[in-house]
Amino acid sequence: MSDQSPDRKQMRAERQRHIQNQIRERKVVFAVYVILRIIVIASLVLAIIRGEYESAFVCVLALILFLLPHFVERTFRIDIPNTLEIIILLFIFAAEILGELQNYYIQFPYWDVMLHTVNGFLCAAVGFSLVDILCRNEQDKFRLSPLYMAIVAFCFSMTVGVLWEFFEYGMDCIFHTDMQKDTVIHALHSVTLDPTATNTVVSLDGVQSVTVNGVDLGHGGYIDIGLIDTMNDLLVNFVGAVVFSVIGFFYIKYRGRGKAGRFARHFIPTITEESSNEQTESDNQ
Repeated sequence: MSDQSPDRKQMRAERQRHIQNQIRERKVVFAVYVILRIIVIASLVLAIIRGEYESAFVCVLALILFLLPHFVERTFRIDIPNTLEIIILLFIFAAEILGELQNYYIQFPYWDVMLHTVNGFLCAAVGFSLVDILCRNEQDKFRLSPLYMAIVAFCFSMTVGVLWEFFEYGMDCIFHTDMQKDTVIHALHSVTLDPTATNTVVSLDGVQSVTVNGVDLGHGGYIDIGLIDTMNDLLVNFVGAVVFSVIGFFYIKYRGRGKAGRFARHFIPTITEESSNEQTESDNQ
């Protein structure tokens, strides 16, 4: 035990120095992290006092998710750019605290649209960096076609978007939630309404009310149960994925140099120099 104690103290001291260096180098990220964490902890305390345990669980989940960027950096030795890390932290806060606890999804019609757009952007960044990081050798990394890298990032983002919609649909069917929000529409175009059964589209325009079991739903139109919401989510996910794919394309094309390359660096995770040097030494051996 006496032999291990100094080693543990040294490791603890090195860890503390590393954290202090990270704080000095990333003052803005640390400030955003601390502010958001304080807000979430205050919300957690209020939720417990009020007996709102579901809200408390959301707060705990948000606090755990806040640790993910640091966990990924430490575990996989990946450097997440400050700009991207701030976007991730704000995204978690906007989705969990503002969206769920403060009901921003209901109060602001485009809140969900904004988050799905950002999600498409972030997932494209993850997909791009996966290929970029797997190709650890610097020379091999840039042999990949910029168009190929952009397509991989785009496809990864869209796949995650589709899987998330599957999850929402499953939650609605199994647990009777309403993750796929309904949409009020005022026109129907369906072959189901064709009395001749000849596959002819019958249109009903200007729908003002719908009655179910003798009860007027009172929304001034027909309620679409999630299809329009799902397609809108996938569409804005597509937009976010395309935006990042274009950024990634120019990052590879200009090798991270030039105005386009420098701009792209703010959004693309990379391997830390320490990990890269270790990989190079391993390859040489």
